Amino acid sequence: MINEAVCVDAACSGNPGMMEYQGIHLPSGKRIFHYGPVWGTNNIGEFLAIVHALALLKQRGIKMTVYSDSNTAQTWVRNKYCKTSLPRDEKTESLHQLITRAELWLKMNPDHSPVEKWNTEVWGEIPADFGRKK
Repeated sequence: MINEAVCVDAACSGNPGMMEYQGIHLPSGKRIFHYGPVWGTNNIGEFLAIVHALALLKQRGIKMTVYSDSNTAQTWVRNKYCKTSLPRDEKTESLHQLITRAELWLKMNPDHSPVEKWNTEVWGEIPADFGRKK
């Protein structure tokens, strides 16, 4: 594990349901961003959290590892495409617009910070976890 990093995670009440995500700076533990809650899915939240962290770091001129515990979201980031089946309707339109912006950002910024898998089995729960698992 790299100590100077950003950890991201999402939470969703139902799937789909009310979703939110956040980014936490390691090792300070400070929240550096939060979004939601909005109607969405956990995978969308995980994807957007990674892109949010990457964009924020680039904007600030910082190259730092971003950790996520979501294999799906990391695949979507690598592919620069959010492969969601969430219907596009009045309830989800603003979220779909955010997804489109995130995909475009990834295509226009291939030189972003590295994204790595958080090793939950070895390091414990990701620090950005919302602590709502049952």
